[in-house]
Amino acid sequence: MIIEAILKINPNAQVVVRGNDINTCEIEWHNGTTPIPKADIEAKMVEVQAEYDANQYQRDRATAYPSIQEQLDMQYWDKINGTTNWEDAIAKVKLDNPKL
Repeated sequence: MIIEAILKINPNAQVVVRGNDINTCEIEWHNGTTPIPKADIEAKMVEVQAEYDANQYQRDRATAYPSIQEQLDMQYWDKINGTTNWEDAIAKVKLDNPKL
């Protein structure tokens, strides 16, 4: 997550991070990249984590949706049979995994 925070602050940063703990990791800046203070990186890490947590529903939905092939098949048969199986399946995934 350290790299993600650095790149949120400076998307063009060229950097190598050794370690996963902001307090003990080694950060090596390359090609003239202006070093970012660890306190700024740490603050951005909190934001990155909050953003990740807020989007949990997206990851949950992605695994819960039927495959695209299954969805297309449902849509085809819904059209032939006048049913709503596809709409029902999608609505259930959205209901089971609401946006917060």
